[in-house]
Amino acid sequence: MRVLHYLECPRLLRHSGIGTAADHQRTALSRLGERGVDVSVATGPLAGPPRRVPARLARGDGAVVDYDLAHCNTVGPGSLVVARHARLTGRPLVVHAHVTREDFRGSFRGSNRLAGPLGRYLRRFYSQADLVLCPSEHTKRLLDGYPVEAPVETVTNGVDLDALAGYERFREPYRERYDLEGVVVFTVGNVFERKGLSTFCRLARHGDREFVWFGPFDHGPLTSPTVRRWTRHPPANVTFTGWVENRRGAFAAGDVFLFPTRAENQGIAVLEAMACRKPVVLRDLPVFEEFFTDGVDCLTCASEREFREALDRLAADPGLRRRLGERARETAERHRLEVVGEGLVERYRRLLDRSR
Repeated sequence: MRVLHYLECPRLLRHSGIGTAADHQRTALSRLGERGVDVSVATGPLAGPPRRVPARLARGDGAVVDYDLAHCNTVGPGSLVVARHARLTGRPLVVHAHVTREDFRGSFRGSNRLAGPLGRYLRRFYSQADLVLCPSEHTKRLLDGYPVEAPVETVTNGVDLDALAGYERFREPYRERYDLEGVVVFTVGNVFERKGLSTFCRLARHGDREFVWFGPFDHGPLTSPTVRRWTRHPPANVTFTGWVENRRGAFAAGDVFLFPTRAENQGIAVLEAMACRKPVVLRDLPVFEEFFTDGVDCLTCASEREFREALDRLAADPGLRRRLGERARETAERHRLEVVGEGLVERYRRLLDRSR
């Protein structure tokens, strides 16, 4: 089968969860292809460079790559075109719901006001698909409530265990780079208020441990006042690193992964931290209850007091950090990319069988 696997604006999204999830899908499908599974991937709709489209049309050749099924990972104008082409030509269309109005809120200046109109647009966009995929039952319930008028199924975003292998050797270089000592509390990802930025900084104020946020931020016109305030005037024991070129360095340098996010569709960074055997402290959200178990492979907290207590326990108990980290690794292995690839191919085959 030939899959048109489309990600709009890949350079813009390369540091985002959407970009990471799409990369996971492509890597998973590529590995299956190397193992002899009948699947190949085209990442763009044009059959060659745009400048050669007129010549192809003049020769009577098609301008669009040949494909059996389209899989869109974004919801912008390019995705609308791909979806439209699939519908007009009778090819199955899969849309991945990486975006909901709920997790759009709290992302940048004006995102709360735009969340309502976005939700109405997402309902229409997702409803045109033959199948909508999302990473969790929590997200599925949100989409069912819009409602999205297309079948919705879940497949994990996965974690690339191979890409994180060897993270241990980056520990000392990255701790030296950022002058880190002791038990370091850290998180990884874009700096948004929705990700729990204010909670992260307030927790840092209650102790002398070092807190590090590995991830990009800016001070442009779309930056929220909250992000601008905390990143310009952080507590003395908080470091915002900006973009780091190797995620393995971030996961190696930290000791306790703190993720006080207020809305997630799954949480790829959590799975990555778990893959690196880090003890994880999460906000008590329904989406996390699907995948993780408090006291087994993580600690979950419902208030800032509980967060403080959990961080204190972990800082004082190396054995607890080690036990949670080992169990966390077992959880991450259940989300390896082989699971992603097999889940995608099974659904692709089902849709193609129905369309014949």
